[in-house]
Amino acid sequence: MNNRDIIELCAGNLLRRRTRTILAVIGVVVGTCAIVVMLSIGFGLSANYQEQIESYGNLHTVQVYGYGRGMDSSGKTTELDDKTIASMEGIPGVSAVTPVIEQYLTLAIGRMVCSTSMYGIRPESMETFGFEVGEGRLLEAGDKYAVVFGRNVASWFYNPRQQQGSGWGGGEPTVDVITSDLILTGDWSYGTPQEGEGDIHYETYKGQGVGLLAAENDESSYRAYMSLDALKEIQTEIRKANGEVINGGKTVYQQALVYVDDINDVGGVCDVIRDEMGFETYSLNDWLESMKETAAMIQGILGGIGAISLLVAALGIANTMIMSIYERTREIGVMKVIGANLRDIRKMFLLEAGMIGFLGGLAGLGFSYIISLMLNTVLLPFMQGFLGSMGSSGSVVSVIPYWVSGSALLFATFIGLASGYYPAKRAMNLSALEGLKNE
Repeated sequence: MNNRDIIELCAGNLLRRRTRTILAVIGVVVGTCAIVVMLSIGFGLSANYQEQIESYGNLHTVQVYGYGRGMDSSGKTTELDDKTIASMEGIPGVSAVTPVIEQYLTLAIGRMVCSTSMYGIRPESMETFGFEVGEGRLLEAGDKYAVVFGRNVASWFYNPRQQQGSGWGGGEPTVDVITSDLILTGDWSYGTPQEGEGDIHYETYKGQGVGLLAAENDESSYRAYMSLDALKEIQTEIRKANGEVINGGKTVYQQALVYVDDINDVGGVCDVIRDEMGFETYSLNDWLESMKETAAMIQGILGGIGAISLLVAALGIANTMIMSIYERTREIGVMKVIGANLRDIRKMFLLEAGMIGFLGGLAGLGFSYIISLMLNTVLLPFMQGFLGSMGSSGSVVSVIPYWVSGSALLFATFIGLASGYYPAKRAMNLSALEGLKNE
């Protein structure tokens, strides 16, 4: 028999016993649907974890801390200076590096003041590191005393002559920070009734607010940013005013930011900086990987529960095919008597079992997508409690990647073929004479 004849014969046999075939297919549908939906909830948890962590910052960014010094793999003391920064720029996968200095400053716009951490970075690197402005623009090369404000910093301005406190209430901006009427100083009492009462005189610098960041929840929303070189100048003057001894020579930074193009390379870059250069690193990706491990464990448990359903379906297919042999012994005997190839007989039974697995898997996938859609829309409010118990919060419950769909369909077909292997072998070994006599 050719393959076409075998396929037509298999289809006819399945249709002839429709009720049994439908029940066997339903078993595969339930098993496939259970596995895919259970796995999709695990993938949904991973997606929610990533969405949640991305709201805290950029997953491509690695923060490097050495507090000025580190120890490389050879035991040599290293410093986080311009030479080290250049070495970091040469690490494969790294597209941008900026040293960072931090200085606590008082900012004033008219009578309104606030105190905040000012971060000095390379202006041209802001766009690369994923900073986005809600108003105005980012820092640009050539900016000196230009300032980009975090979203929350803009709400901290208050009039110290009219109210108590520091204005750290959050909420909507209390002043328009995009203005040229901006004063920068290291004097914490600037603009207050106690201004000028101390013995230390701090310089004031006329700056300009040029942008307001869009992010509301990540760490950048609680800082302000300006040019690295300009903040170095202000920091030096503040230290002089405080009576600190200023040594010339190279600058040693407390921290740096490293941008990695591919999220999958972040771990490797962190290993190089930590193990070979001797500096501490921190990345939101570390947290994400930990959460993904938790999601994978949950996913494995849920997938195992779904696999039990498919195992039961496999037993149903095997039972269906074995019963089919008992009912078709005469047919098998006749096929052998007229010279049918034993491989064709085995192929026929395997194909019937495989068709049950394939059809069940295909229908199961369809139902899986319908259930996934319901979980993400109609049932989403009721599933929020489940997500919260898993330490997650997000806008999606179920995610079905395409590769999962293809794998589920192949797996269901394989289960069908595997379940039909023993019945097919039994049919192939059935004696023709015994089959005709029993009939």
